[in-house]
Amino acid sequence: MRYQLQVQRREKARERESLTVAELLQELRAVQTGVQILFAFLLGLAFSGRFADLDDFGLGTYVATLVLTVITTALIATPITLHRRMGHSGSNPRIVPIAARMAEIGFALLALALNGAILLVTTFVLGRTAGICITALTASVFVGLWLFLPWVLRPARGAKSPERLPGAGQRVKASRTP
Repeated sequence: MRYQLQVQRREKARERESLTVAELLQELRAVQTGVQILFAFLLGLAFSGRFADLDDFGLGTYVATLVLTVITTALIATPITLHRRMGHSGSNPRIVPIAARMAEIGFALLALALNGAILLVTTFVLGRTAGICITALTASVFVGLWLFLPWVLRPARGAKSPERLPGAGQRVKASRTP
């Protein structure tokens, strides 16, 4: 009986790890498309007729944003690659914390890259002062939504978290009725 319980616990832990990896990879795949679109936009800018009109500030912003986008792509794609190469070998317990950390860093760099793109475009179109003000506003939106909101919504210390309701990325077990 004890052995059966241990086996069931291990199986449930593996199921949770598999669900965690699947949810994380699905989120990263969705974000990866947006990063690729941003990268394509930035590459296209270099070949536009008005690219030569950028001043040193604009060129620096462009290069920094381009590099941030490439690094973001690498960070967001690495967990997907790890899962492809190692996920079926029972390595999920090792992949999950690494993938989660890479996702966090990738999201932070994505916020910087997106704000870099806003800075580049708004500075070019509206001038440096307006561009910096608009970028400060968009950066504060990221800080509010990605940092402050989760902090506010976190469970109180010592409080038990409510049972997770079936939702996106979560499987619902079918109940059998006699």
